[in-house]
Amino acid sequence: MSDIKSKIKAGATIVDVRSKDEFNDGAYPGARNIPINQLMSRLDDVGPKDKAVILYCASGSRSSVALQMLKANGFTDVVNAGGLEDMPE
Repeated sequence: MSDIKSKIKAGATIVDVRSKDEFNDGAYPGARNIPINQLMSRLDDVGPKDKAVILYCASGSRSSVALQMLKANGFTDVVNAGGLEDMPE
């Protein structure tokens, strides 16, 4: 988890791949909401492909799928942090 914390401190993009409703119920500070079903059409919203990206969802399963999608599209530094409750304080 310290790796995730250090990436966040260094300015990683934090992406919440849950639905808009889930995001509106509470999200990690500074996270961008890009629901998994919109990810492929919103790759530009994730940011530069060489910048660190931290993904999370509710349990880690959607963010795991999102990680594979981003890597397949050239993103080089992508981490699945798991669920929202797994994110560092």
